[in-house]
Amino acid sequence: MTTRPPLTAKAKPFGFVEWFRPGEYERVDQVMPDLLASGASHLRTHLSWAEYLAPGGEAWFDWLIPRLGKQIDLLPCIHYTPPSLSRTGRSSGPPHDLKSYADFIDHILTRYGSHFSHIELWNEPNNLLDWDWREDGDFQLFCEMVGGAAYWAKHRGWKPVLGGPCPFDPFWLNLMGERGVLSVVDAVGFHGFPGTWDSEEGTWGGWDMHLGEMRKILDRHNPDAEIWITETGYSTWRNDEVEQARRFLKAVNVAADRLYWYAWSDVAPDIAVQEGLWFDPRHYHLGAVTHDNQPKLLARLLQEGGVERLETVTRLSTPHVASRAAPVVITGGSGFIGSNLADSLLSDGEDVVIVDNLGRAGVDQNLAWLKERHGSRVHPALEDIRDLHGIEAAFADAKAVYHLAAQTAVTTSLVHPLGDFETNARGTINVLEAVRKAGRNAPVLFASTNKVYGALEDVEMAETEDRFIPVQAEIRLNGIDESRPLDFCTPYGCSKGVADQYTLDYAKSFGLKTAVLRMSCIYGPRQFGTEDQGWVAHFLIRALSGEPISIYGNGKQVRDILHVEDAVAAYRLALANIDRIGGRVFNLGGGPQNAVSIGNVLKEIETICGHPIETHYGDWRAGDQLYFVADTRRLEETLGWQARTRWKGGLRSLAQWLATHRIASREQPTQLRSATA
Repeated sequence: MTTRPPLTAKAKPFGFVEWFRPGEYERVDQVMPDLLASGASHLRTHLSWAEYLAPGGEAWFDWLIPRLGKQIDLLPCIHYTPPSLSRTGRSSGPPHDLKSYADFIDHILTRYGSHFSHIELWNEPNNLLDWDWREDGDFQLFCEMVGGAAYWAKHRGWKPVLGGPCPFDPFWLNLMGERGVLSVVDAVGFHGFPGTWDSEEGTWGGWDMHLGEMRKILDRHNPDAEIWITETGYSTWRNDEVEQARRFLKAVNVAADRLYWYAWSDVAPDIAVQEGLWFDPRHYHLGAVTHDNQPKLLARLLQEGGVERLETVTRLSTPHVASRAAPVVITGGSGFIGSNLADSLLSDGEDVVIVDNLGRAGVDQNLAWLKERHGSRVHPALEDIRDLHGIEAAFADAKAVYHLAAQTAVTTSLVHPLGDFETNARGTINVLEAVRKAGRNAPVLFASTNKVYGALEDVEMAETEDRFIPVQAEIRLNGIDESRPLDFCTPYGCSKGVADQYTLDYAKSFGLKTAVLRMSCIYGPRQFGTEDQGWVAHFLIRALSGEPISIYGNGKQVRDILHVEDAVAAYRLALANIDRIGGRVFNLGGGPQNAVSIGNVLKEIETICGHPIETHYGDWRAGDQLYFVADTRRLEETLGWQARTRWKGGLRSLAQWLATHRIASREQPTQLRSATA
């Protein structure tokens, strides 16, 4: 008997499965650079016998196989009988002439064999949708067909791989050995999707058990044959992307000789996966990226640093929340405001549960920082608020909840309105329901937005040399107050507005202690600003890096920017006074004393950096307010809160923090002008 030591994640290469359909030339060229950037060294794809003989099929594979084979170690899976050659008239039926499959393999080796070393013979032969065993009850036809093809491929110098059964069936595999098929193959595939399919739930015994069974059978019939996991994966149909990352890391560590993760891309929603399975959402969300090529957590982490990066981030998670303490829960607690709020609470001795899907690049650094500073009192629950089942446990013992998790960009909401709704509206309902189900009447503080007031198009504006200002003196003096009618604009405004109103209504309908803070532009340390959200930090990052800045509109838009320390103070005061403010809404912003135009901020950044900034101007964005300054008098009078940090000092402190912590890769440290320069 041969024994193989377990392979570590750092030592073992991995690959992906990706089926390409005839004519998907552009998709191939879109997928491959990203797939290769993940560190994958192998690709398993199908070369359909049926599609090859269909009109245009030969030309398609003449383009596809060389294209792929030049970029990556390619494993073509040869399956699907041409219906005209099938005993059942279907692609799952055995061919009338069993030798015709071996003849086709011979043709493929001659035509494309220079692009691969291994060739896979059929896919999931015990699955009725791939091989109609009703026509072949004892698999005699299959053994003759595949055994002959494997023998010939091996004779010609290629290494045949026996397609993996799904679900795994040790009796079927042993039959392949008794019939002589295992003796003529170099590897055998294994398919397993623990945690995804209900049909597998009752029979799954773990990787060690099933691969151990497989090894014993192979050692009886062909000790030199390798075990390849030709398909495993985890569907994110419930949006549990962290769990997908965990499952990948587990799979890459099991004792198999090769791993193919199924799949790189989700299936587009308008494509029928298999007959009879159209409405099962799990089939459509198995990819590491979405169908429109947006990276999920798995793909992003692999592209950022491979398996080692994946290990680092998944280690941040604590599987179970400690029950000895009544923690404060912060959704989005690894984000910019969330991590600052968590640090404040932890510094005062609180236990804090961080509910976060780590969906935004870099926020895992905030979580690592919290754990380094506060140790075991940080309880990461790496879940997605769209997954009610996944988040419920995190709220079971909560004494208070800050709900900050959200899709935060107007631009993203215009591209992906359904995803925006699921996160902001459905996610908020899930949080409220999780709190209600826990039965502890934990207060809920919700982070809303000034976007619920709409574009403020009815507020008459005057345009000065450097900014827009309201004509109405009351607004010019104090800003927009909470009596302003709601006017949702853009999908983002709608989804946050819905969440805003549901949070208030749960106080009325169910007696929960809730309050809403409608925020203006918050800035400060630990912010990963982008062009779409967090513009103050984004401007500074670009300027400190010597890169140009894009302005949408004319730059005279006015905002009341608020330092995150002041925002944290407001949230903490709101919780401390929840019995007095339950069911109420407050504006939270920098107020008139921190009202600045985008142009003003750019000029100050130029002063801080000591050099001009290259700027480009683009069209106005949908729903962009010419002016928004929050009237914060209600918050000040009710809670005694004040915005203590003035914008110029706050901007300078953020620049210093970014220069130290975010621009570390520059050869020379960024030189900032002193406050007196």
